[in-house]
This record gives sequence, structure tokens and C-alpha cells, in this order.
Amino acid sequence: MAANKHSRSLLSLLQKRFLLTFSAALSPPTAQLPTSSSSSSSSSFTVHFLVNSCGLTSKSALSVSKKFQIRENKLQNPQSVLQFLKAHDFSETHISKLIEKRPKILLRRIEDNLKAKFDFFIENGFAGQLLPQLILSNPVILERALDSHIKPSLLYFKSILGTSEKVIAASKRSVFLLTCDWNSIVQPNVDFLIKEGVPVDRVAKLFLFHPQVVQRKHDRMVYAVNTVKDLGLEPEVSIFIYALTTMMQSSESTLKKKVEVLKSLGWTEEEIFRAFKQDPAILRFSEDKIRGVMDFLVNTVGLRPQTIIANPLFLHYSINKRLRPRYNVLKALESKKLFDEGISIGSALKMSDKKFMKNYVSKYVNSVPGILDTYKGIIKPIKMDN
Repeated sequence: MAANKHSRSLLSLLQKRFLLTFSAALSPPTAQLPTSSSSSSSSSFTVHFLVNSCGLTSKSALSVSKKFQIRENKLQNPQSVLQFLKAHDFSETHISKLIEKRPKILLRRIEDNLKAKFDFFIENGFAGQLLPQLILSNPVILERALDSHIKPSLLYFKSILGTSEKVIAASKRSVFLLTCDWNSIVQPNVDFLIKEGVPVDRVAKLFLFHPQVVQRKHDRMVYAVNTVKDLGLEPEVSIFIYALTTMMQSSESTLKKKVEVLKSLGWTEEEIFRAFKQDPAILRFSEDKIRGVMDFLVNTVGLRPQTIIANPLFLHYSINKRLRPRYNVLKALESKKLFDEGISIGSALKMSDKKFMKNYVSKYVNSVPGILDTYKGIIKPIKMDN
């Protein structure tokens, strides 16, 4: 009996201890409550500081505060950074954009970090308003090492592009340009293009307007250059870099699809590549655009496919913003015997805006009511005379 009694007591004690342990495991630790409260307070202060000192909207500040905190008792550095930026031509708008993108800049040391980088930028032609423009084009540049990355990359880009303004323009077109591994990606591609015979000024033009092209893998660059050369375009001709850009910006499968679309619309392979050498952009347009323009010009306007093949510039035009409004104007004039039959509709569609306006719109504003609105595409075509 005694043994059973002790056994039941031991079992009861173990059960109680298990229940207490299990209950404690389910209950949240009381020590975490102050931390949560402290975190909430810090987040609230961060939002307040970002809105009132940095110019962020409440929505942006709240978003930033979820991944970045400023402590109320450690304001000296953030405030010093803001004053430093203002002293270097950063407007309130510049500052709010910068902090929204890279809030951790507020925690960077000025003397140990920012000052040397800003001094280098200024000494190398990025003074005044060019400084915030450069940094805002890719704020991550401030996180790169000055001697091993910023100095050599920026000096190299400027040696190719020529001016600070062009470096900024290229960086805006490719946000990773200033922070990419330039000496193992960009430089080998640029050196290869020059070695192949592309004039330096055209390499600079490619760099300026399509910087992503020189940031692609080197073997892709070699393949694209050789492909364009195989099509009969030599690196020395001006159209070469445009053909190269098309090759670099599209996958091989995408280019093949565009070729098949054109072939389905009556183009021969020889005609496609002849047109490509004349205007490489034709293989950059979407399949829908190619089909839409061809359909409108052939089935509505009445142009022969050969006319479009001989003038691939037609594929650049917007149906609704250019082709249809012009066609409606010309048909209205034709119905009133005012369109010179010596001029083809195709030629009129290709005219400059200024010339078309002078020859076919302004001239008839009084005699053909509504023709200006028809040209602007804001009303239905003018009713034709029977």
C-alpha cells in the first residue's frame, strides 16, 4: 500500500511539473514585452524623423522604418549627414529621394567615409548640381570602396564618354553601371569592340545610349559581333552598333520568332536581312506591332508589301498616333479633289510632322472644316463626298 501511495504521489508530482513546464512553454516570455514596446517607440520616432527632417511622405517613411531604425539618443550622425548633403548642393527633393532609396547613408561617418568620396567626385568634374545627379543615378556607389572601385571605374567611364554629364546620362539608363564589376565585364567588351574596328566615338555612343550592351557577358558580345559581321556589316560602318544592340538585347529564339513573323507576312529571308542591314530596329519591335502595321498599311492604306520591305521605316510608326490620322486626312482631301495625285500616300505618311502639317492640314483648315481635329486623331474621320 505504501509503495502504491508513493508511486501515485510521484506520478502526481511529475504530471504537475509537466503541466507547469508545458504551460510556461506556451506563455510568451515576459522579458520580451519591453523590447516590443521599445521597438514600437523607435519605429515611431524613425517615421517622425524621416518625415520632418528628411522630407519623406508618411507612406514612404513607414515603409523605410520597417527595415531601418534611428534611435532618439543617437541623432548626431544622421543630423550631421543631412547638413553635409545640404552643403553639397543637395536640395530637399534630392535628400528625400536619396534617403528613401538608401536610408543607411544617415548612419555613415562623414570624415571616415563620405567626405573623401564627395571630394573625389567634385575634383573630377561632378561639382554643383552634377554631384546629386550622379549619386542619385545609383546611390549604391556610396557603399563601394573609394580606392578599389569608385576611382578606377569612374575615371574609366569618363575616359570613354568624355564628360561628366554623359557619365550621369549613361548611369541613369543603366542603374548598375556605376557599381558593376567594370574591369572584368565592361572593359573587356569595350576593348574587344575597338580591337574589332568599331571607332572609339561610336563605342562611346553605344556606351551612352545603350550601356546595358557593354555590361553583358563577354562571350555574348563576341557572338553578337561575329553574327553581325556574318550578315555583311563591317564594324567601321555607322549602322554596325545599332545592329549589335539589337543582337545583344534580344535572345536568339526571340530573333528567330521575329524573322518567322516577317516571313509569314510575305517577306523572304533575303529581304529581311537586307532590311535589317538598313534598319536593325525592325527586329526589336513586338510581333503584334509588326503584324498590326503591316495589316494596316497593306489592307487599309493599300500599299504593296514590297513598298514596306523597301522602306522598313514604316514599321517604326504608331498606327493610332501617326498612320491612321494621316490616312484619314489624305482620304478627306482626296474626296474633295484636293490631294495631289502626283504624291503617293506612302510618301505623305513618311513626311516630317512639320511638312505634313504645312502641306495637308494648315493649308485646308478653312476649306475643310474639322481637318485639324482629324489630324490630331481626336474625332472620327471627316465625312467623305460621294
